[in-house]
Amino acid sequence: MSALDKAKNKVDDLGGQAKEAAGNATGDESTKNEGKADQVKANLKDAGEKVKDAFKK
Repeated sequence: MSALDKAKNKVDDLGGQAKEAAGNATGDESTKNEGKADQVKANLKDAGEKVKDAFKK
């Protein structure tokens, strides 16, 4: 996995954590759920990159 892809996935994950925290602070379930979804999406992208790397070897 390239360092750029890894960095993008980490930024997406951190953004999701921030959204979730904002949703918790304001009581906004929609924002909280969006944050959780963003985190899951980032984790799936990261896992996909790891699978691609495993097959390159």
